[in-house]
Amino acid sequence: MKTSLKLRTSLTVGILVMAACSVTIPGPARAQFGGIVYDPSNYAQNVMTAARSLEQINNQIQQLQNQATSLINEARNLASLPLSTIQTLQSQVDQTRQLLSEAQRIAYDVTDVRQTFAARYKGTALSSAQGQMVANANARWEDSVSAFEDAMKVQAGIVGNLGATRSSVTALIGASQSAAGALQAAQAGNQLLALQTQQLADLTAAIAAQGRAQSIEAARSAATEAEGRERFRRFRRRN
Repeated sequence: MKTSLKLRTSLTVGILVMAACSVTIPGPARAQFGGIVYDPSNYAQNVMTAARSLEQINNQIQQLQNQATSLINEARNLASLPLSTIQTLQSQVDQTRQLLSEAQRIAYDVTDVRQTFAARYKGTALSSAQGQMVANANARWEDSVSAFEDAMKVQAGIVGNLGATRSSVTALIGASQSAAGALQAAQAGNQLLALQTQQLADLTAAIAAQGRAQSIEAARSAATEAEGRERFRRFRRRN
């Protein structure tokens, strides 16, 4: 459309210029037919002026078309990405946090860990009466079993998130590749980074749960060994 308009304008300008140039410029004609005077030189000057005006109009139209194209491109760059996976990511993070908060017997809390270890894993807990020692040993075994169960639940929850994560990755990559402007591409990239952060958070949760279970089991083994030495000491003293 732009080329057609420019071509038509150029042809028109050319015709007008040729018409102006073909006019013979004699002296001004005498007044005839009621005093009307035909001046060829004035006519040629008017044609040239019209041609220049038409060319200026064509240039102005071209500038307006360029400005319109620029505004369209800017609008595309400012268009927001219609896809959002933030709610899905938040839901997955909340699910993992919920699983961690359901930790049995020994919570992910410094104060609770201190109190539990003082009561069942060290100090007087390993040198108390026989009945209490048996109760503590049973409690430590339950701590260990529960911790491994908690770790497996967290791992199962994270594995369950993989399906939604895969769908989100596919959708975001597609949105990034078909982005209409810079803003859409940047937003798709930001959501991919958020998805990666969520996956790192899940990995951290799995490592923490597994590490908790292993630490409790190691503490149980150490307490059992210490308790065994105490029982042997008592046996030797009685005999």
